[in-house]
Amino acid sequence: MFKKIMVPVDLAHLDALEKPLTVAADLARHYEATLCYVGVTTSQPSAVARTPEDYEQKLKAFAMGHAPDNGHEPTACVYNSHDPVTDLDDIILKAIKDVGADLVVMGTHLPKHLDALIPANGSKVAAHTAASVFLVRPDMPA
Repeated sequence: MFKKIMVPVDLAHLDALEKPLTVAADLARHYEATLCYVGVTTSQPSAVARTPEDYEQKLKAFAMGHAPDNGHEPTACVYNSHDPVTDLDDIILKAIKDVGADLVVMGTHLPKHLDALIPANGSKVAAHTAASVFLVRPDMPA
């Protein structure tokens, strides 16, 4: 059913991505699909990487360490942006086309009142791509 699963990854917030990363790996195993991890960085040094090339190396290492053992080698794609927060939706949409993803697994947040005014990334991505989009919410607090 799915052949190429894309997962947007923020290396600065991996702890918040545990659930969507697990879902993506499980789906890749189930469908024997290839995983592509996509990251967005800037040219400016950050806490994660000093350069876009450094970020790309770290994302590739992450991909190799987190992809399921299903016979498909994972890929990693890095996009450079002056303002990753503002450009994120458009970059994810471009990445879907670039990598040929037919499924995108994205982490999301619990709904808030501001979502009516400023929609979450996943809703815009789902509205503007032919790929399936699986939004994975964090666990609900007890």
